[in-house]
Amino acid sequence: MTDSKYFTTTKKGEIFELKAELNSDKKEKKKEAVKKVIASMTVGKDVSALFPDVVNCMQTDNLELKKLVYLYLMNYAKSQPDMAIMAVNTFVKDCEDPNPLIRALAVRTMGCIRVDKITEYLCEPLRKCLKDEDPYVRKTAAVCVAKLHDINAQLVEDQGFLDTLKDLISDSNPMVVANAVAALSEIAESHPSSNLLDLNPQSINKLLTALNECTEWGQIFILDCLANYMPKDDREAQSICERVTPRLSHANSAVVLSAVKVLMKFMEMLSKDLDYYGTLLKKLAPPLVTLLSAEPELQYVALRNINLIVQKRPEILKHEMKVFFVKYNDPIYVKLEKLDIMIRLASQANIAQVLAELKEYATEVDVDFVRKAVRAIGRCAIKVEQSAERCVSTLLDLIQTKVNYVVQEAIVVIKDIFRKYPNKYESVIATLCENLDSLDEPEARAAMIWIVGEYAERIDNADELLESFLEGFHDESTQVQLQLLTAIVKLFLKKPTETQELVQQVLSLATQDSDNPDLRDRGYIYWRLLSTDPVAAKEVVLAEKPLISEETDLIEPTLLDELICYIGTLASVYHKPPSAFVEGSRGVVHKSLPPRTGSSESAESPDAAPSAGQAAEQPAVIPAQGDLLGDLLNLDLGPPVSGPPLAASSVQMGAVDLLGGGLDSLLRSDVGGSPAMGGSGFTAPGPAAPAAMGAPLGSGLGDLFDLTGGVGTLSGSYVAPKTVWLPAMKAKGLEISGTFSRQVGSICMDLVLTNKALQVMSDFAIQFNRNSFGLAPAAPLQVHAPLAPNQSVEISLPLNTVGSVMKMDPLNNLQVAVKNNIDVFYFSTLYPLHILFVEDGKMERQMFLATWKDIPNENEAQFQIKDCSLNADAVSSKLQGSNIFTIAKRNVEGQDMLYQSLKLTNGIWVLAELCIQPSNPSFTDLELSLKCRAPEVSQYVYQAYDAILKN
Repeated sequence: MTDSKYFTTTKKGEIFELKAELNSDKKEKKKEAVKKVIASMTVGKDVSALFPDVVNCMQTDNLELKKLVYLYLMNYAKSQPDMAIMAVNTFVKDCEDPNPLIRALAVRTMGCIRVDKITEYLCEPLRKCLKDEDPYVRKTAAVCVAKLHDINAQLVEDQGFLDTLKDLISDSNPMVVANAVAALSEIAESHPSSNLLDLNPQSINKLLTALNECTEWGQIFILDCLANYMPKDDREAQSICERVTPRLSHANSAVVLSAVKVLMKFMEMLSKDLDYYGTLLKKLAPPLVTLLSAEPELQYVALRNINLIVQKRPEILKHEMKVFFVKYNDPIYVKLEKLDIMIRLASQANIAQVLAELKEYATEVDVDFVRKAVRAIGRCAIKVEQSAERCVSTLLDLIQTKVNYVVQEAIVVIKDIFRKYPNKYESVIATLCENLDSLDEPEARAAMIWIVGEYAERIDNADELLESFLEGFHDESTQVQLQLLTAIVKLFLKKPTETQELVQQVLSLATQDSDNPDLRDRGYIYWRLLSTDPVAAKEVVLAEKPLISEETDLIEPTLLDELICYIGTLASVYHKPPSAFVEGSRGVVHKSLPPRTGSSESAESPDAAPSAGQAAEQPAVIPAQGDLLGDLLNLDLGPPVSGPPLAASSVQMGAVDLLGGGLDSLLRSDVGGSPAMGGSGFTAPGPAAPAAMGAPLGSGLGDLFDLTGGVGTLSGSYVAPKTVWLPAMKAKGLEISGTFSRQVGSICMDLVLTNKALQVMSDFAIQFNRNSFGLAPAAPLQVHAPLAPNQSVEISLPLNTVGSVMKMDPLNNLQVAVKNNIDVFYFSTLYPLHILFVEDGKMERQMFLATWKDIPNENEAQFQIKDCSLNADAVSSKLQGSNIFTIAKRNVEGQDMLYQSLKLTNGIWVLAELCIQPSNPSFTDLELSLKCRAPEVSQYVYQAYDAILKN
């Protein structure tokens, strides 16, 4: 009889009976009882009361019984940790059993019992099993290390198990190698910073040797590990590719995809002129095609991966179009995916075949599929110019079928064809207008309205057509309302005499009767344009439109490169990086392809490690929603808040003529003494600032008037290294990195804009949200030429402190919006406070003493700066470069005491006492006491001190 009998019992009071059977002397009866217990446990009954009785059955030579008891233990050890310790002795004994199966079973079970108390007893048996003479035991122990690391990482490191795992990579048995690699990869994933898999050519060679003899899952572990390796040159990359290529003919699709991932990654390093490169392309096609003969679910995963591969290297499958033709019995999700790839592979050579196929699909019964097929015809027209005429006639044939949803999709794609090929196919407009009444979907109605408005001069009854749409204006969706408003304004600008009433009607509907802010705003803009300057309105509304590009749904290149590194994983099915859908504590590492051979991109040198002062300076990309957005969008992204007229004029002059306006404006400015100390709120910027603006070239103009009080050098202020503020992945290909600097009184934001997208970027503008110190751009963001793909530009943007003020958390947080021709992007960054330390921050001695006593003691903050390698004089001069001035110096019991003052742009004074204690011959510890009427500033002043002194 089969084991199903154990699941059929529904007796009451069976726990008591089971207890008696478990304690029976007969082995067979015991085994039966344990089976019954496991069956009850499987169906969800609580049999934890039998824990001590089941554990007693562990002392047996019967392997089947042992397995059942271990299974029970794994399930209940968590709820009965004290009882579970009873089993430890048996585990330890079993780890030394002569039978390797029992040794492996014991160590595997111990790894699955997630109870802290047991883990410490596990170390000794595990250490022995890792060095066991039987490979089956070693491979089981390797996986156990990963499980143990998950429970107690520190213990694994202290016991030296990680080093033993690394040694197992050189094991003679391929399965042990594969499991060691899998365990190390698992551990490395949860600790991205640790360099566990330290691969070198020797270890790679061992992995490649083991690859041929592993089981299929072992091969996947090894291939995934190879994909993370960076070969030192193209020769090594080629040799790895040659040894991985045979895996492409494996029966398991996961092995094939892992091999494809390795090859796609290393092909980046091969020169396209190599014969081997061409051979490799040819070898990649057949395995991908074979994947499409599997069951539908596997086909779908393969197709999603092929979609990525085709975007990266279309030449691999360019001759395989027929494989992607849809079969009648394909599920819809496979059909839609195949369609997508067909369009990506469409070219002049195969377009006739593709169009015939698509026309066939457009007569199918599945509505979603038909819609996508019609859309695909339009995309082919846009992609392959020579086929546009055939595509348009195919679309007209489909419109003649009068099938509602086919007609609507056709109109939507014809609108795009008009955008791509202006003044070519407008003869079909008459046919489109005949189908006006059948349109009921917002997208199709909006497309038709756009066509009528755009070609109003060619349509005699355009005003009647648009008027018919206007009757139910409030019932339309927003998309249609916006399109209708624009179309009627276009019509009015083309035929002003006949359509004045119509335009007034639509403008009042949009502005007075609508509660949609987008519609109202557009209505008001048109109204004002038409009423103030009709010529300008014509230039704006009837401006020439840019041609649309062929592939609108291509994945962003930086994201595509990352996804290629994840072929064969869930990320390649979602087409999203793992960070977008993996939650939890595991740090997700961003992967990228190796730099192309012969490309100018060298591996970027990592910036210097940030000091304590900058530790928090990790820029956060602001989420797309939130209250600050309202703030940022209210601000006009045009010219920024200007500073005093003087500052603005000097910026526009660029290289200032020393005897021209720059000097006049300086003489006009008030060169009198600095503002009274401790004045209320905001004092006007001291004269040092204008001097700086007037002389951005470090011309020494400040010194001419001795405006800096004879202190500090022009170049002494510390500038932090540039960091990435806005990654390309979050900004459609625009990457922004930067830092802040202060040069003779003027604050600058030094930016590097890099275009990592496929299209040219232009029309840049920048805006800051309100912030704690009123930082704002003092001039527009000027990028003189459009930014081509893969190009970078460095810009120094002057800032002033006359913007709106709002206290931020943290205090030095700056939220920025950057606009270009693609979109508006938001990010936030932390600026170092020392850029706000002004040049007239040196206080008189008497004033310092009086102020120090006057500020209450609870406002005093103490900080420590450890391991500074400077003496008192060097500290003093280094800080003076960043406008922290030493007022007095004393030596008390062998310790140097410096008394210092600094002043922020908003008039807040900060007083400091710096005590320098030599801790050993080369390093000193500094004790910093800060007093300030606004104590919340102290923490950030300390960070500035720390950053300046340690860099």
